[in-house]
Amino acid sequence: MSVAFRGVPMSGHSQFHNIMYRKGAQDAKRAKMFAKIAREITVAAKLGGEDANSNPRLRAALVLARENNMPKDNIERAISKATTSADGANYENVRYEGYGPGGVAIIVETLTDNRNRTASDVRSAFTKMGGSLGETGSVAFSFNRVGHLVYETVPGGFEKAFEFAIECGADNAEEFDDCIEITSSVEAFAAVRDAFIKKFGDPSESGLIWVPTTYTSCSEDTKGTLMKLIDLLEDNDDVQNVFHNFQ
Repeated sequence: MSVAFRGVPMSGHSQFHNIMYRKGAQDAKRAKMFAKIAREITVAAKLGGEDANSNPRLRAALVLARENNMPKDNIERAISKATTSADGANYENVRYEGYGPGGVAIIVETLTDNRNRTASDVRSAFTKMGGSLGETGSVAFSFNRVGHLVYETVPGGFEKAFEFAIECGADNAEEFDDCIEITSSVEAFAAVRDAFIKKFGDPSESGLIWVPTTYTSCSEDTKGTLMKLIDLLEDNDDVQNVFHNFQ
């Protein structure tokens, strides 16, 4: 509930409207996420074939779809587009790097069929929020690229997950209050992910991520502007992932 209503009686209509507004926003965000995953599935199937067993990129996209409870029909339509239409024919992965408000380093991963449009949109977002877009490699040196798996729990608990992580080639496993995180090298990630899925089922999160080696802190006001920038970037249809080193 918004703090704006704290201590203020709300009418049934206002409360209903507030709930429906939040639900509408959540539904829109979910639909956008499905569209981005569908694009990745289509491109992966077009580039590497429709057999997930021999197509690691497609296999990763299908895991992501299951993690986000994407309907089976959506997945099947995305795969069929790889052969029934030109969709995905010219998509390419492009990475953008820059600094946001407060000097926070930001990496933006995109999947685009129009480099000029995407570059313009990303640059505009950075500029609008007081940041600056740099050249490729301008901030990546402040991050490590790693494979990443997250489980809320596994049979046998953390000790079992840790032992299995080492056995199947992961670099580390850590336990937090609400989850277990497994990290690996990029090269070992596919094998580690597949081994964990076979033994423990689908993770709640998985993928290749950028992990900061150094962090940047900033004021509350700057933090608010930074979050607006991240939201603006993530709202772009071409943007797949946004990583930053905000402390």
